[in-house]
Amino acid sequence: MMNRSLTTPLLLLVLLPLLGGCALFESKGTRAMRASPDYRAGYGDGCASTNASANPRADTQLRDRDAYAGNPAYRRGWNEGYGACRGRAQTQSNTLIGGGLPAPPR
Repeated sequence: MMNRSLTTPLLLLVLLPLLGGCALFESKGTRAMRASPDYRAGYGDGCASTNASANPRADTQLRDRDAYAGNPAYRRGWNEGYGACRGRAQTQSNTLIGGGLPAPPR
């Protein structure tokens, strides 16, 4: 019989890649939603909203309220576009210090 201290790590070594694979592969429904024009429109609007929110004087947000409220593909696209572009915008703004000067190396 195997030593109990070896069984648990070995079991985890076998099961984790199998369970992780489930999270990496999208369903056909998710792929179809991401290919839809509504999702793409939402993604574009969400991404464009990060540019508007990057300007502290702008209080505009590009979002079709009716589509966001009633269309799951648009809503998911908007949320994912906003999240993806917001992360990029924050990364770019973190490299600058007031006045547009590059940040000193760390």
